[in-house]
Amino acid sequence: MGTSRPEDYEIFAEFRGVLMDKRFTKYWDDVETFLARPDDIVIATYPKSGTTWVSEIVYMIYKEGDVEKCKEDAIFNRVPHLECRNEELINGVRQLKEKESPRIVKTHLPPKLLPASFWEKNCKMIYICRNAKDVVVSYYHFIQMIVSYPNPESFSEFAEKFMQGQVLYGSWYDHVKSWWKKSKNSRILFVFYEDMIEDIRREVIKLIEFLGKKPSEELIDKIIQHTSFQEMRNNPSTNYTTMPEDMMTHKVSPFMRKGIVGDWKNHFTVALREKFDEHYEQQMKECTLKFREEL
Repeated sequence: MGTSRPEDYEIFAEFRGVLMDKRFTKYWDDVETFLARPDDIVIATYPKSGTTWVSEIVYMIYKEGDVEKCKEDAIFNRVPHLECRNEELINGVRQLKEKESPRIVKTHLPPKLLPASFWEKNCKMIYICRNAKDVVVSYYHFIQMIVSYPNPESFSEFAEKFMQGQVLYGSWYDHVKSWWKKSKNSRILFVFYEDMIEDIRREVIKLIEFLGKKPSEELIDKIIQHTSFQEMRNNPSTNYTTMPEDMMTHKVSPFMRKGIVGDWKNHFTVALREKFDEHYEQQMKECTLKFREEL
């Protein structure tokens, strides 16, 4: 499997202090000059932090709980990934321009790389974050699915790169800290993956109210049912199985793998955990943000 995969340097490059996919930055002008609309909703995350889950919940809220409307197309078409570009195959900017309002915009960009018009138009933004150890595990499995990305040699090697910010979208620490600073703004809702696992009803109500809608019991129940891990894992419009096999292979790992808190315990050795924790303390010592690694 590993033979046809590229080397890191062939596909990733440092871009304004963040490791990015060269195919995304090649057309950066299109991203930078993107024109936001005041009713755009931005769903921002560091990769593998619950993006698809929250995207589907928000889409359900906008469709007033109509499950059939949510199944009309794949999530990556209904909620386009702003900066994602792969020549003519994928073009997030173009997809979004063609969408009617209100648009739901997915991005993994840190605040400094998000197009200025989103800030100028005072768009509502939802930032979802997840504890670093579970992110590393999920990201490790995900990277192996992406056919055009280099295969990590091992989990511990990938964890090292993650600590150094040498993975796609750069440093997790910088990402969460910079969004946390922005979250003092009432237009930004900060959501924790662990809170969603713990009490999805409470978090769904929070999302509905943030979007200015009324949380009826019927709507909440429909959303919880439709966006449960099992439902989404079995749903072709959310589980990424409709993505072409030569771009994303589900033979290695399903896109929706476990959806739990604490899977890191199955991957981290004691030594790696100690090293990771020490590094984490250094990176996050000035930050008031607190994560839960188990429930």
